[in-house]
This record gives sequence, structure tokens and C-alpha cells, in this order.
Amino acid sequence: MDKDTLKKLIGVAAGRIPADLVIRNGIIADVYSGRFIEGDLAVSGPYIAAITEPGSSDGLEIIDAQGQYILPGFIDGHIHIESSFLSPGELGRLLLPLGTCTIIADPHEIVNVCGAAGLEYMMTAAFDTVMDIKFMAPSCVPATPFEHSGAVLDARALAAPLRNENILGLGEFMDYNAVIAGEDAALEKILLAKSRDRLIDGHSPGLGARELNAYAAASIHTDHECTTPEEMEQRLSRGMYVMLRQGSACHDLKNLLPAVTEQNSRRCILCSDDYQPKTIFEQGHINNDIKICVEAGIAPMTAIRMATLNTAECFRLSDRGGLAPGLRADMVLVEDLKNFRANSVFVQGKLAASKGSYLPVFRSSDDRSVRGSFHVRDFSAKKLALHLKSDDVWVIDIRPGSVVTGKGQAQAARNSSGDFICDPSRGIAKIAVVERHRGTGNVGVGFIRGYGIKRGAIAISVAHDSHNIIVVGVNDTDMTLAVERLINIGGGVVLLRDGKTLEEMPLPLGGTMSDQSGEWVNRKLEALQQTAFDELDVSKDVEPLMTLCFMSLPVIPELKITDMGLFDVKAFKFIKTEREKGE
Repeated sequence: MDKDTLKKLIGVAAGRIPADLVIRNGIIADVYSGRFIEGDLAVSGPYIAAITEPGSSDGLEIIDAQGQYILPGFIDGHIHIESSFLSPGELGRLLLPLGTCTIIADPHEIVNVCGAAGLEYMMTAAFDTVMDIKFMAPSCVPATPFEHSGAVLDARALAAPLRNENILGLGEFMDYNAVIAGEDAALEKILLAKSRDRLIDGHSPGLGARELNAYAAASIHTDHECTTPEEMEQRLSRGMYVMLRQGSACHDLKNLLPAVTEQNSRRCILCSDDYQPKTIFEQGHINNDIKICVEAGIAPMTAIRMATLNTAECFRLSDRGGLAPGLRADMVLVEDLKNFRANSVFVQGKLAASKGSYLPVFRSSDDRSVRGSFHVRDFSAKKLALHLKSDDVWVIDIRPGSVVTGKGQAQAARNSSGDFICDPSRGIAKIAVVERHRGTGNVGVGFIRGYGIKRGAIAISVAHDSHNIIVVGVNDTDMTLAVERLINIGGGVVLLRDGKTLEEMPLPLGGTMSDQSGEWVNRKLEALQQTAFDELDVSKDVEPLMTLCFMSLPVIPELKITDMGLFDVKAFKFIKTEREKGE
């Protein structure tokens, strides 16, 4: 803010100069005192100038709110843009009309693929939307040393990003084992962030009391992996902010709300983590989270704070989160405190969305730096062969509605040569991860149960967090063809049966994001899902694509698979597919 802007702001606040905009006849959410007040809200340029008695402010433009509630712009405390399959600008086009004015994005998906070029693209593309996108620098690229990614970011590589004012700190520190063990590489990143007075997001599913103490002692500021009230209370008592997550894959909000009290609510914030267009179109975004809170008995003011002030304070965004003189004029007008449907959304004092429509001209950044990211070597059907000496095998057990998996035991069917053959009656299928960044030729192969596929194969290049290729299927031929087709289209999703491609969705931006509209992506996702159910018999208890995306994430219990093999997260080691005697 320069002197002239400040002088004008003070003049409008004092009533000496007419405001650029005055919103009258609204009910203003005062998140600081916890009350709703009637009055005029005056705006000077991008800032709120004053809250005055009804009808007492003059403005060059007057808007009659007609009794609507005026809320601060909503803030999503933790989201991975790439998981929407959309570019930053396109995601902003969809979220802003719902009242989301700010998101805190962790771009570790594209950075795992493209390294520094991925981060640079995301930060440039963030300006394609008037929704404000703040970033956390990815802390774990790769997430663990148990998979191959497209880049490695050590403390030295993070030094420059952490000097950028649009980067608020380190993104979720998923390698909690390295933190707890006090490994040098992890501590160097943490000390770097602390030396720059930057925040550190957490990721600590299932940590016990001692381990959680150690994790919190490293200045971990938040956690979004709580699934039970007990886990939430443990983290709150150790000084963390808890993000109550409501995403497309993980629906933890309702489970955690019983633990929200008047005493602890100011340390609770809302986030989506991973969010797809279908969820946006059908349910909304943070506005829907507030609705869920109120339906569960949370006071409207408490729920609004969890979506605004609490998040702003958590991330030290002192210029937003409330409606007060000197703050950004990010405002949402809603008719009631039940549905929280946004009728008008203002960003920095300008009307940016009205009745669900995004008003600014859409822009699209140069994305050439994140295209062409497939470097697969020596892949063939032979790499998928699984020769077994025994029928006794470990399987990844799917848990519907969760990214947590079980470590299951099963009896596999084998042919006369000992090679695995898919027997639909046994409910297990083959799953493989094909390394696609460094040309290592690695292919990890294992079994999955509960996914339900009985015909064909599905290949996808969105595989958290290193984003190698995941393929699941009932025969090696279709699995091979699906992987080859995926590479040919530059990444995305391919569904194939009997050698024929049934449906596909290219994701040319790093193999994780589309260059098309949210509506196009949504139609494609619906077609892919229906085809998976109808043509491949994937279980309707699981979300076919989102479920696969998390099968290679070796930081979420219990059994996962990477390009290096089958990984037992609790034991923190690779295990053989065949069960050994005594296991």
C-alpha cells in the first residue's frame, strides 16, 4: 500500500471522502466479537474502510444487500490443486463463485513430477484467477525414499522458494518417521523454515502419544489427517491447528465435529485436501463445509470462523479472515445461515462472481514447461509377470471411503507354471506401479482386494505422491496395453478391455492436470466412473480413480505399493508378495 492509497482509505473511513463501494441493508458477520450486526460496509479500492450505522455512508456505488448476510471470504486451509485435474486458473473459476476467496495450496504433486519448473508454473498460473492462491513449498519431494519421483528437493533447493512472499512455509511433512527419528535431511528442512520464520504443515495419521510429542516438538503447526475425535483432541492439546477435512476421497468433517467445543473451536479450520469437479458441482466447497457444521449443531458464527478467521490466523494472513477497516475487501453475500449459498462474491472490493457465475476474463498461462513428462524404459508384459511359489500372499485391502488400506492375507490362483491368474471369485486383482520419471525400468507388482475389477485394466498417471503409473487389471495383456496407451496420450486415465480402449482422459500437464474446462473434466470423470462400473465391474463401494491414486502413497497405512515393491507402512519396510511361514 502506498501513501496515496492509505490517505484515501483513512479519508473514506473517517467519512471525509465517499467510498468507492457501500453495501447497505446487510447483516455483517463480526467474527471478532462473535455477533451479527446491521450496518453499512464501506470499501475504498481493495480495502474495507469502515463499518457504520445503517444508511450513514456515502459511496460512488451503492449495493442493497436486501437483508443478506455479509461474510468474510472463505479460505481453504489445505488443498492440492492437481488433485482436481484442473489448472490453477480453472479451479479458481469454479471455486470463487462458491465464496472461496483464498486457498492454501501445496503443489507437491506437480513438483514431484517436474521439480522447480512445476513450482514455477503453478505460481505463475495462480495469477490466471482472481481467487488468491497462496502456496506452501513442498517439503517431501519425494515423500519418502521408497519410490522414485521426478525431482528431489533438499533443504538447499527449498531455500529460494521460502524467500518468496507468496509461499507461507513448508507443505505437509509426510515423512513423519524421518522427523521423529531426527534424520539430518528432515531436520535441515525444518531448521531452514524456522530460520525464515515460516510455518510447517503436518501429516501424521495414527501417530501415538510419544511419537506425536516428537513430531509436534519439531514445530509442526497443523495436521489434516485426523479421522477420529481422539486424534483431533491429541493434536489440539499439543498446540497444533487441526484441519477438518472434507474432500472427494476423505470425508472426516462429520466424524470430527463432535470434538469441536466452544473452548477449542478457534484452533479448528476447514480444508478439502483433494477435491474433484464432481464434488464441486454437486456439493460446493467450503460453503458446503460450513453448512455441514451448522447441520451438526455447530453455531453459525463458530462455523464461519473455522472457514475464515481461524484459517487466516493459522497462516498469519493478517490482511483477511474478517470484515474490519484496513483488511482486504473479500466478501461473500449469502441469503441465510443454513445453506450458505453465495449470491455475490467480492475480491478486493470488486464483484468477482454473481449467482454462481465467474465474472473476470479467464486467462491461461504458458504450460509448455510441464508437458512431456514420461520417461519409461523397457516396459513390457514380462515386467508384470508374478511367479509364485506359494498360494499364500499379502494383499492391499481397500477400505471404502478411506485412503487407509489394510494388510490382508489371501489365497492366489496359479497356473501350472506358478504364475498368478485372476480368479474373480477370490476377489483379488493384480496391481502394478511403473516408474515414469527417470527411466529406471522399475515395476512394482502386487495384489489388491476390494477394488472389484473383473475384466480389463485401468491405468492412471495420478499416483500420490510421486505420480508414477498405476495399473490394475485381470490380465497382463490388457494392463500392458493400458500403460502404453497412457504414455501415448501424455498421461491421464485409460480404461481398456480385450485390447480395446473403452474410455480415456488425457492429462497433459505433468500427467496430473487437464488443459480443458472443469465441465469437460467432470463429464470425462463421470464417463470413466460409469465405464469402470459397467464394463469392468469395479465395485460401486469405491471411487474407481481416486482410490487408485492413493495406492502408491507409502506414508498412509497399512500396505501400499510403489515402483520399488510392496511396502508395509507400519513396519516401514518392503515385504515380499508371498507370505513367509510364521508371518
